[in-house]
Amino acid sequence: MSQRIRNMTQGSPLRLIVGFALPLMAGNVFQQLYTMVDTAVVGRGVGLTALTALGAADWLNWMMLGIMQGLTQGFSILMAQHFGAEDHRNLSRSIGASLTLCAISSGVLLLLGQLAAGPVLRLLNTPEEIFPMALLYLRVMFAGIPIVMAYNLLASILRALGDSKTPLYAMVAASLINVGLDLLFVLVFHWGIAGAAAATLIAQAFSIAYCYGNVRKITVIRLEKGDLRLKGGPVGTLLKLAFPIALQNAIISVGGMVVQSVVNRYGKLFIAGFTATNKLYGLLELATVSYGYAVTSYVGQNLGAGLLARIKKGMHAATAIALATSAAISALVLAFGKWFLLLFISGTPEEVEGALAIGYHYLAIMALFLPVLYMLHIYRSGLMGLGDTVIPMVSGFAEMAVRMGAAVLLPLAIGQEGIYFAEVGAWTAAATLLVLAYFVRVHRLSQREGALSRRDA
Repeated sequence: MSQRIRNMTQGSPLRLIVGFALPLMAGNVFQQLYTMVDTAVVGRGVGLTALTALGAADWLNWMMLGIMQGLTQGFSILMAQHFGAEDHRNLSRSIGASLTLCAISSGVLLLLGQLAAGPVLRLLNTPEEIFPMALLYLRVMFAGIPIVMAYNLLASILRALGDSKTPLYAMVAASLINVGLDLLFVLVFHWGIAGAAAATLIAQAFSIAYCYGNVRKITVIRLEKGDLRLKGGPVGTLLKLAFPIALQNAIISVGGMVVQSVVNRYGKLFIAGFTATNKLYGLLELATVSYGYAVTSYVGQNLGAGLLARIKKGMHAATAIALATSAAISALVLAFGKWFLLLFISGTPEEVEGALAIGYHYLAIMALFLPVLYMLHIYRSGLMGLGDTVIPMVSGFAEMAVRMGAAVLLPLAIGQEGIYFAEVGAWTAAATLLVLAYFVRVHRLSQREGALSRRDA
């Protein structure tokens, strides 16, 4: 058994959650590094038009990534539960079925992505001057869907078993490779926006190799040939867990694309400022995504072991540390946000000043509402760990509805200022639903546990 995997049914919940999340945060720092380098190299090395093209392609690209992450995260819930219950045979069966499901899904998504890229960009009112660049970027990124799916599955297996260090090391290596290739492909070879996309995919291929080597060292995973077949076994459970998460991410993206279509009406300068801020979105949620993965693995393992009281204690600890972290990041962003935004913006002094004002205004609003986003992730992840992926999916519909409604209606009342509130409005609606649903579900589990205890007595 690899020394990096971790049983989270014993020990201090706070120490386990933070200890699990810290390597993921460090990995996310490097992931954000190469995302920021991609954007900075394109924005400053190719120009404002290329930066705008990245922004126009963002939500469709994120939709595909979100579907893949949703599938693999859903699959990992069952893995974590089997690992917590020390049911290693069913753990191997769930991993084998997940491999086959991911292979099929990546082929379908690759085909759909290539067919839909052009029509969707047209539907989003993408300005003609940036359309070819945005389409080229999506063509290259979607060609790499099998690479992205493979990495996400391997990372999900490792996280389900309590290993957050291997994805960190993989991400560090991938980030360094990506930065080097970005500079080479874009600034030396002058491959433009396609070079930035190719650098990302090549770097992720290296992370696949590293994660795969470590998964093979885990002795509790013993795959048999029959585990790869999609008949009986865990397939139904895997799809029941994973499909709602993938759908949730897809519908959240639909709301984002509606916002993008509204943003696209305000011209290149507004799109550039909006894009620069969206490239810092990952920095804002960097810690909470890591806490979320930790919470899902922690809750899943403890549910498998039947430790409800321990689940409650862990969620309290996760909530406290998430709120403290969000406050610290908000302060950091408000103080240094303009400096970060300037990394991505180039052009004439008037263009830079205009895009910076738009970007920082949007960034400041998101920073002030950051604790809401952190609660959204913590309680969504807690519900997923409990095996409930339906309510998180419903919260995705709530996000989409509020994001779309705010983006379309608020500008009619208060002008472009209204677009800035679409995102934080979506967070608030989803977080409210998720927090309430979590406490209702835990209350029911407590009642069921109490009834079983009385019956056994």
